[in-house]
Amino acid sequence: MLTPANPPAITPAQIRAGRGLLKWTQGVLAHRASISAVTLNMIESDQVAPRIKTLDAIRSVLEGEGIRFIGDEREGFGVMMRPRAASSASPDPSETPQGKTSRSMRAAG
Repeated sequence: MLTPANPPAITPAQIRAGRGLLKWTQGVLAHRASISAVTLNMIESDQVAPRIKTLDAIRSVLEGEGIRFIGDEREGFGVMMRPRAASSASPDPSETPQGKTSRSMRAAG
């Protein structure tokens, strides 16, 4: 059984999808995760087997921005974006009547 201290690995496709939901470039994620853009590019294109520490840094940054990694080997992997806290005075027209939005993507892979 996995514990919160040992989350399942994330896939390159999930990293790309999470970045896509945030509308971030590789450079933005790389900077925030304190890794090089070249390293991130190689991870996302499945050219290298990344270190656990590197994946943990990427996961931490994306989860800190509301990205949630979902799925498993049997069902497939994906990402979901948690709704943002309502902190602005003007409502977002895409919000539901409950005042929450949620976006998700299935990671190709």
